[in-house]
Parts: sequence; C-alpha cells; structure tokens
Amino acid sequence: MKSLQSVSLCLLIISVFTVSVNTQTDPIQARMDQMTLQQKVGQMFMVHTYGQGVSLVARDMLQTWQPAGVVLFDNNISTPIGTTQVVNQYQQTMADVGAIPLFIATDQEGGWIMRMREGFTELPPIALVTATDDPDLTYRMGEAMATEIRAVGVNMNLAPVADLDTNRANTVIGRRSPGAVPDLVGRMLTHYIAGMQAGGVLATVKHFPGHGDTVEDSHLTLPKITHSRDFLMNREIIPFKYAIDANVAAVMVAHIWFTAFDETETPATLSYNVVTGLLRQELDYNGIIMTDAMDMDAIHGRYTPDEAAIQAILAGVDLVVYGTGYSERLQMVAMQGVLDAVMTGRIAEARIDESVYRILSAKSQYGLFDWQPLNSNGANARIQSANTSELLPLVFDAGVTVAYDYYQQLPIGDTDTVALIYPGQRTLITRACGGYHPAIQWLSITNAPTSEEVQMAVELSRRVDKIVVFTRNAGYAQARLVNALPPEKTVAVALYSPYDADLFPRIGGYIITYGPQDDGVRSVCRILFGEIRARGTLAVLLNLSAR
Repeated sequence: MKSLQSVSLCLLIISVFTVSVNTQTDPIQARMDQMTLQQKVGQMFMVHTYGQGVSLVARDMLQTWQPAGVVLFDNNISTPIGTTQVVNQYQQTMADVGAIPLFIATDQEGGWIMRMREGFTELPPIALVTATDDPDLTYRMGEAMATEIRAVGVNMNLAPVADLDTNRANTVIGRRSPGAVPDLVGRMLTHYIAGMQAGGVLATVKHFPGHGDTVEDSHLTLPKITHSRDFLMNREIIPFKYAIDANVAAVMVAHIWFTAFDETETPATLSYNVVTGLLRQELDYNGIIMTDAMDMDAIHGRYTPDEAAIQAILAGVDLVVYGTGYSERLQMVAMQGVLDAVMTGRIAEARIDESVYRILSAKSQYGLFDWQPLNSNGANARIQSANTSELLPLVFDAGVTVAYDYYQQLPIGDTDTVALIYPGQRTLITRACGGYHPAIQWLSITNAPTSEEVQMAVELSRRVDKIVVFTRNAGYAQARLVNALPPEKTVAVALYSPYDADLFPRIGGYIITYGPQDDGVRSVCRILFGEIRARGTLAVLLNLSAR
C-alpha cells in the first residue's frame, strides 16, 4: 500500500513539474491558461469605434470583450499629436482592466489610400516602388513607412496590396495595385514587407487570393471570379506566394466568390477551401489570416453579423475585422454569437485556441505586450526621423519609366528645339525643367484644353524638333490635343494614370511617373534632358496593339 502511495505521489510531482516546465517554456500558453473563454473569443476580433476618443459605449465594448485590436479610419484620425492621443486612450482603456494590449491598425497604402495624411509624408502609389525593381530602395520605403506610422502608435498596417492590376474596369483596386507583372510585384513585396516588419510594424498583404481581376466592388456586392485554378495559381496568387515566403505577419482574405475553389456561392472569407485548404495547408502559411471588413455589402448583404463571424472562424480565419459600417452593438452581437457557438459545440474551443495562440505569438514577437504610452508632443519629430522626404527623390529617379521611345527622341539635346506643353496648375514643371535647356518654348494649357489651345499646340509643334506634353488622367479633351501633335516628334508624360496612352495610341514616346508628386516631375525633367538615365521597369501592362 505504501509502495502504491509512493508511486502516486511521484506521478503527481512529475505531473506538476511537467506543467510548470511547459508554462515556463511556453509563455503564450501560460497566458492563454489565465484567459476566460470570452477573453479568448475577443482576441479573434479587430473592431472599430467612432470618433477621436473612447466613448462610454466604446469603452464598454473594449473592456468587456477585450478584442485583439482596433482599426483606425478617417473619423479617428487628425493630426499626428491628436492621433497619438487617441491611440494612447485605446491602449490605456485596455490597461485599466489588465487586458492584453491592442493591435492598432490602419490602411496606409500610399497613393489613393492613406488614412493618415496630415503631418505624414505624401506617398506615391506603390506601383512606383515596384517599378524601381530595387531591393534596397524598396526595403527602405517599407522601413520608412513603419517609422512614420509607429510614431503615433500604429503597430499594424493593413498594407501592402498584392492584387495585380489586370482588369482596367476594376474600380476598387486599379491604381492601388502594385502592378501587373506577377514576379516583379512579388519581388517588391518581399523587400517592402521585410523593411516594414524590421521597422516594428506587422504587414498585411491583401486581398487573397486576388481582387485585381474583378469588375464589381466587394464594398457593394459579392464579385465572382471564374478563372481556373491553374490560371489563378500561375498569375493572381504569385505575389501572395512571395509575401508568404517573406514571412508576412498577416494575410487579408477577399470577399469574392472563386468558382475554382467553391462550386456554390461562397465568399473566400468564409470558404474553408480557400482559407484552410489553399492558404493554410497548400501554401503553408502560418501567420495571421484575417477577413476584409465584415460590414462590407458582399458579407453584410448576405449574412447576419454573428453568422458571418462564425462561418469565417469555421473556415479557419484568425481575426474577424470590422470597418465603419457596424456599430459597437452589432460588433458585440457578432462576438456574442461566436461565444455562444463555442458553448453549444458548433465551434470547437480548440479552433479558438489555435487562432488565439497565433495572435498572441505575433503580439509577443513585435513587443506589444510591453505597451507604454507615447509622448504625443513628440509625434511630429518621430515622423520626421523616417527621412522619407529624402528617400522619395531616389525612388522616383529609379522608378519613373520610359515605357517606349519609338523615334529615339530622348534625351533632348541642347541643339534640339523643344516645346513643353503642360497643365497650367503645375507651375513646378517650368521651374524643374527650365534650367536644363537654353530655349524651351512653353505652352500652358487647362485640364480640358479648348479648340484654341489645341490649335496653339499644333502651331507650336511646327516650329520645334521635339514636343513634350504632360497629361493628367487624360480624358477626351487632353487626348484630342495630344492626337493633334505629330507622333514622331512627341513624348507624352503621364503624371497620374499610367494608362493615359490608351487615348493616344500613335504617340512616339511615353513616360510614366505613377504618381503626381513633385519629386516625380523633377525626375522626369532629369530624364528628359539626360541628367540621369531612365531606370524604371514597366510595372503595368499597356495596350500596345495599335502602336
């Protein structure tokens, strides 16, 4: 009997010792062991609350459910100082109840989508970075982005976009895309993600498995993509493979039905075949999988908030995300619905634990458990320490692209007679290019040139050897002017859309800046007059059939 008791005591000691060792060697599991089921469910949600401060309703939701993070939108953001104060309030709200610090996320893509603008560097579209095909510059751009947004307490960027620009009719991605060439885009993502994450910010590639080749906008409806599996794997998914190989912290899944993976209508966000079968298993992705905003009509128009969240988690999603379309009440309805689904056995608690472990591991890796409030008065200085404004001229020099120069008009020499036709609002063009040539003939035009302006441009073209015409999102009026010029003499410079050339297919030369920033104009002038060699790699696909 004594022998049996001794054996039992030994086994008990070994068991306690084993648990102690496991806890010591796995602090994430130890933290999870202290969490309630409700707290673990909360960690699978990234919420939004309205306003530049934490309201009583927001405080109640945050402290009751203790979500993984908060997404900042325009209504939360002001100056760098004000935004830092808001972020501090969010984090302090959690600290007041001993909760785990938050992911603070926003969409800071560059170009069209930059939630934080006032006090931050105006960044060009990401396609410019792709066009540099320069690993060092790309890494530095990602790192600079991280430094700027961390300056106000943002620790997760819902960027970069990895969707290819493969459908001109796409109204929601378009110029947000990093480009149309899969491997070129993939190389950019590799180094951009590395720089951003080295800067202490979790990067998120979106919108898996690709939102580029759609016509519909998932904010408004559920798009449907009918490409074959092989087609998707060999084109749309390639950039995401590069990002996964770069250990990107998070992948955001699109609200799109891909018939190659689901025969019946199923948004990828809620698709086990896409989330678990393709992304988690086939592509071997081990980071955080998150939804696009679940209040978008592609989901909201088809599912209740709680049912959508349940189906996303059953599909294998780690983080359910909300934008501005749902109140705190509806977000809490979704969280309660997931909690109830676990209590009734519809969702296994092990499924929750798997995601929470992944989320807490990421927070630990990026040092988020050790939150300290930021000095809001130092926000501007912290942003400026990124030196992004010094980096951008180098990026434009490397990225501005001579798409074609059929008549070898570049560079323009001192003995050439030349005319520059430019939008009158962009007076920088005269200052930036004026010093490169002794006798430029200038013609300032409106954004929608009149017949008289077209005639002046034609008459000017007869007196010079070469013509440079700057366009801005060219419509009919601008195209009419360009098409009236002799193509063998003319080089067009697209200051906004890279696709202006579609409207003047016979033009002899075409330069793309990818973005309207002043540094792009300066780089164009240097290229036009031979101060630097054009180095940009064409990041988009142009319709060259008519040329």
